Amino acid sequence: MSSEIQLNREIQELRGFIKKLLQDPAILNRSMEIARAHFGESEADARIADELSRATSIKIPQDAKDHTPADRLFLEVLKEVVEEEKALY
Repeated sequence: MSSEIQLNREIQELRGFIKKLLQDPAILNRSMEIARAHFGESEADARIADELSRATSIKIPQDAKDHTPADRLFLEVLKEVVEEEKALY
């Protein structure tokens, strides 16, 4: 039962996140700019999270231990996309 509750909470968080992206598509471009700027830096997740939180309506704690599964997923996907971009060039 507990895992079902956790899964439901994570789905609700992802739904809220997707709604923010749909309401303000500029978040995606800004997120990619931020991820590119900090890609490969030490503590890139913390730097990306901090700048995203300051520059957009997406709020991700700087400290990784406070990241939700949705926070971790978004940061991972951002870095994967930047890595794939770099591999193309």
